[in-house]
Amino acid sequence: MIEEGEDYLTVRVKRVMGRYRPPPPPRSNYITPEGAATLERELDALWRIKRPQVTRAVAEAAAQGDRSENAEYIYGKKQLAEIDRRVRHLRRRLRSVRVVDRLPAETRKVYFGAWIELENPRGEVKRFRLVGPDEFDHAPGYLSIDSPLGKAVLGKTVDDAFRITTPEGAAEWTLIGVSYGGVDE
Repeated sequence: MIEEGEDYLTVRVKRVMGRYRPPPPPRSNYITPEGAATLERELDALWRIKRPQVTRAVAEAAAQGDRSENAEYIYGKKQLAEIDRRVRHLRRRLRSVRVVDRLPAETRKVYFGAWIELENPRGEVKRFRLVGPDEFDHAPGYLSIDSPLGKAVLGKTVDDAFRITTPEGAAEWTLIGVSYGGVDE
């Protein structure tokens, strides 16, 4: 709708800008050896197993005739597009990640790959492993290095207290333990 004093171009720019979404924030390119292996296994399974299965199903559905009303064909094509999109993402990501397979020089501080124990003022203790954004959902207790808590704990040593702001409000934590490889240092 063109309002008084506006021209078509102004209205069009407003409409397009209303749909504009800023790019996602940059992600860390660090990954553990286990995380890299998991992504490689996923890529291999998608490319060598899942995609050929779906391709065969699409070919069988296409052989049945009219493709415009063939739900199996349409669904299969959508599945292929999703698989191809994920394969492209995994290949691009695996080329850009940096596998961190060595301990840091100073193992008393929190760096990538560390297992950390945090305590809040109520005495609740939580244990996390600081991992990359591609692997935080691979196991319980994994925490992304890009998360607010992950960023806040980097570089801390035992008994350091810190405060972070979360959607639920401010939270205070104290670092009570740091280890690498699951073994206390």
